[in-house]
Formats: sequence, structure tokens, C-alpha cells
Amino acid sequence: MEGKYLLGLDVGSSSVKASIVDAQTGECVASAQYPEKEAPIMAVKAGWAEQQPEDWWTYAKQAVKKCFLAPHSSLSALRESDISAIGISYQMHGLVCVDKNQQVLRPSIIWCDSRAVPYGEQAFRELGEEQCLSHLLNSPGNFTASKLAWVKDNEPALFEKIDKIMLPGDYIAMRLTGDVRTTVSGLSEGMLWDFRENRPARFLMDYFGFPESILPEIVPTFGIQGAVNKKAAAELGLQEGTPVCYRAGDQPNNALSLNVFEPGEVASTAGTSGVVYGVLGEVNYDPKSRVNTFAHVNHLSPQDRLGVLLCINGTGILNAWMHRNVAADLSYAEMNELAATVPIGSEGVSVIPFGNGAERVLENREVGCSVHGLNFNKHSRVHLLRAAQEGIVFSFCYGMEVMQAMGMDIRTIHAGQANMFLSDIFRQTLATTSGATIHLMETDGAAGAAKGAGMGLGIYRDHNEAFASLRKLATIEPDSSLREECREAYERWKKLLD
Repeated sequence: MEGKYLLGLDVGSSSVKASIVDAQTGECVASAQYPEKEAPIMAVKAGWAEQQPEDWWTYAKQAVKKCFLAPHSSLSALRESDISAIGISYQMHGLVCVDKNQQVLRPSIIWCDSRAVPYGEQAFRELGEEQCLSHLLNSPGNFTASKLAWVKDNEPALFEKIDKIMLPGDYIAMRLTGDVRTTVSGLSEGMLWDFRENRPARFLMDYFGFPESILPEIVPTFGIQGAVNKKAAAELGLQEGTPVCYRAGDQPNNALSLNVFEPGEVASTAGTSGVVYGVLGEVNYDPKSRVNTFAHVNHLSPQDRLGVLLCINGTGILNAWMHRNVAADLSYAEMNELAATVPIGSEGVSVIPFGNGAERVLENREVGCSVHGLNFNKHSRVHLLRAAQEGIVFSFCYGMEVMQAMGMDIRTIHAGQANMFLSDIFRQTLATTSGATIHLMETDGAAGAAKGAGMGLGIYRDHNEAFASLRKLATIEPDSSLREECREAYERWKKLLD
């Protein structure tokens, strides 16, 4: 592996990040993102969210160039030919439409756009819940297929010009290689894969009136998916012919980056929203569609590896609200220290954290954020700060119970040391209430995509070799001495929610 480097691109809605990884050591030797400030999201109407795919390509080019200019001794003599493979991670559930000349026909309808909800709900009713859940493992919901149904209904002339639809990562791969391709994992996140028939979801496409020809060619998640063409090589400063060997949505890729591949393993993030993503070893679904099930990066029939995704909208955004409105004079670290002076259960104060819109885990109900048990003569902002973090933890545990009912045995949680996982209260309460051991890892989505490319090229024997250098920063074990208090506070919280 001497002299080989791997390039990873992470296409988010706020920026594109690029990382270069030394394949031999596993070290990330350069990393950059573009733009520095959050990329714009167009919201022409309430509930809409769009971005220009061409902007992602511009951001990717700038991020790669910044990587090559990064001051690092091991990159001082990097040549074009030293990049052995490219991997791509991307924001999930977006819709990109191109014509026969691979020209983008309209802005991408991205993951947080909600205009397609009625189309997914109507399909769920008319096709039947059992049909959708047993074949798609989800309701059609607000995913890519429903977004395309909105385009067909509201922009029929444009729909007629569509040659292919893609996910955001597929678009970047197309710009790199000139090939329009996707993966089973990608189709599954768009509700376009039939797990029972092991093929594209013809019944849903027929219902919406989509020709199957509108789908890209399917390639494996790992493997040579195309090669950088002459035009892209010139634009990015790469060698023509460099293979693209991996692509995956951001949450499956986050799990990959944390070396989460096998049944029972769980990855989690807790930023503005929170995610628990666990691997299931058999095809299954939640009958109420409160969590979403997609093909994980290593799903290969008949070896089922499904990623079960729990998303909580009201997570770090609640903690940020508390910071702005309750503790603006404190840093986040000082907030955590202050909250730690209050015992578990916040002396009777409970916070329901769902103030960031409808929650899928609550069957798309919008219950809002609320504070319970507040006594003006006893409680202060300190209790609110702790109760807010506990409320976020309990929302995670509530969703994890749904995942456990599907057959997932959650014993360990892998997470990056960032956002809410920087808080000792959050970490310890989550470990103790859930009974799971938390491993905090030094991780990066773009670097993970780079190692995914190394797996696809065959540089690594398996994922364990690819992530052998993954550094564990801390381990948080459940505290048996606090178990009863945590469970008591959680049960009180659940009663208030129900």
C-alpha cells in the first residue's frame, strides 16, 4: 500500500468536505470543506428546500483543491497518480433530474423538503400498508419516489424531459465519470427498491407512472463504479482514469466510518437533529413506520444487512435553544458543569424535546416542546438545563425500544466525539438508561468514504483492516448504581409523552 492515497467526498447540504487518507496508515493527511459558511438552501414556499446540483460540483472542486494545498509534510510531493480511488458520501433522499445530455433540469429537492408528504401518504393508503411495508420496509413517505411524483404532477412538461433521476451522490459520481449509476442502498433510501422481489420497486413506480428506464444503472456499493474522465480530471487536478469505488448516503456512511457493519452494532450522531442507526441481520420493518429501514452498505442478498434509522428532529437544537434563551452568559461546557450539580431526574422536572416539527418516531405527530413538573419555589434554570439533556436522551431511548422490538439487540453505541456527545451528562445518562456501552471514536465522514473506496478497490481485505486505525477516544459504561434513578426518570417522561 506504500504511496497510495484515497480521496473521500462528503456532499452535505451545508458544505462539501474532502479528505485525503494514507491507505497504508489509515491517517487522514488532509481535509477541507467548501464553502466555509453554510451553503444556501432555497425555500421558495413554506416547507420547500432546494439546492442547485451544479453548486455541489463547484464546492467539491474547491474542497479538493484546498486539500491539495493543505500544509502537510506527507502531501508535499503528492502527484495526481497517487490518488488510487475515490469514495462518495452524500445527503440522503434528494432528487436530481437530468436530460439525455446529462443536463440538470431543475434544482434538487433535498432531504428536508416536505412538499411530497401527501403523495407518499396517498400511495401508502391506496397501495396498502402491508404491501408497502413488506416490500419497501417503509411507507413511501417523503422520500425520493414521492418527490418525483410531485414533479410529475406539478411540472409535467419538465417530467417528460427527464432521462434519469439520481441521488446527490450519484450526481457527483456522474460529474466525475460521465456515467449515470446508483446502488441498491441508494434505491432503497428513495423507496425504489423491492426487498421481497430483490429488484426495483415496479409496483410503486407503476402506481406513480414512472418508467423503469428512468432509473440509473445499478452498481455495487463497493467496487469500480466508473473512472474519472478527462474533463473532470482537469477540473479537479486528478489523473484521468482514477476509479470511483464507493458511494453511500451520509447515515450509512457514518456507520461505515465508525466500523459499524454487523447485526446489533449501532452508530449515533446528536447534532441539530439526532440519529441512531443500527444494523439488522434480517429483513424486517416497524409496522407503524416509526423508524426507516434501508439496505446497509454491506447488504448483499442472501446476506441481509439492513440499516434501521431512527431520526429525532428535536435534539441538539433544544440544547442550542437553552443556550440562547436560558444560559446565554455561559459556554456549552459551563452549561454542562452547572447541569451536573442537579441529581438525575432534575428533581421532578421533565422536558419533552420535540419542538422542531413533526417526529416520525411519534407517527408524524407534532407534539412540540413542553416543560413539566416545574415548581417556582424549588427549581431554577439549572434544572431546565439538565432536564433538557435528559429529555433528548429519553427520546433516543424511546426510539431504540422500537428498534429492539424489530429484533435489534443494542449493546454498544459507536459515536463521534462531537455535539451532544461532548456532554458527560448526555453520554452517561444515555449509557445507563439504555444499558448500552458507548464508544467515542475519532471519525470523519469524508475520511470514512475514502476508506470505503479503499475497500472497493481491494486495498483492504475487509472493513476491520480498513478501520484498524480508527481511534477510540473514550468508553462510557452503564452505571449500575444510577440505573434505577435513570429508569424512574425515563418512565415518568414516557407517561408524560403518552
